[in-house]
Amino acid sequence: MREVFQQELGDVQSRLVELAKLVEVAITRATEAFGNSDINLAEQVIEDDVYIDELAISLDELSIQILARQQPVARDLRTVVGALRMSSSLERMGDLADHIAQLTRYRFPEKAIAKGLRGTFKKMGEKDVEAIQKLVLLLETQNLELIDEIRDIDDVVDALHLRVFDKVLGETWKGDVSDTVDATLASRYHERFTDHAVSIAKKVKYLATGDWAPVD
Repeated sequence: MREVFQQELGDVQSRLVELAKLVEVAITRATEAFGNSDINLAEQVIEDDVYIDELAISLDELSIQILARQQPVARDLRTVVGALRMSSSLERMGDLADHIAQLTRYRFPEKAIAKGLRGTFKKMGEKDVEAIQKLVLLLETQNLELIDEIRDIDDVVDALHLRVFDKVLGETWKGDVSDTVDATLASRYHERFTDHAVSIAKKVKYLATGDWAPVD
């Protein structure tokens, strides 16, 4: 029974990594579609979000089955409960990639973001992709040094998020109401994406060390 239990825990870990990799693909495609007004790529992100949802559900179901059958304790219990919480955050990150793709589709064939903010959003997209890449590596390797790197990326995205608000609230902003709404929504999606990455990193630290001290 113990061997089966360990196999199930290993399956939980592998599904978390698989889920994170699907999110990596989603945000990479979504930010590319957003920057280039690529409607085909945006549609692909939207259509593929169902696979992220399905994998998250299957991971949750497996975790609940383990809790019911095996009644894990100590670190094993933290692993299973942590997987449930990380699955939820990863599923939400997939939703945020979907929201960015939805904005691209809604504004097509026009650009979703006014010209004066495109450079800022390009940087935000690059940082979102970098954050999920490091998160995938963290889930695969448990290398806790990556946690600080993810936190630092989040700090950069937070600063870019504030820059967007400074721009749209400034006297020199020439965008109309729809430009303002799109910019604030898109900026919020990018900012929340890295927030979730930090949240997951914090949970990985707790699983590895038992320490729930903040990472930021």
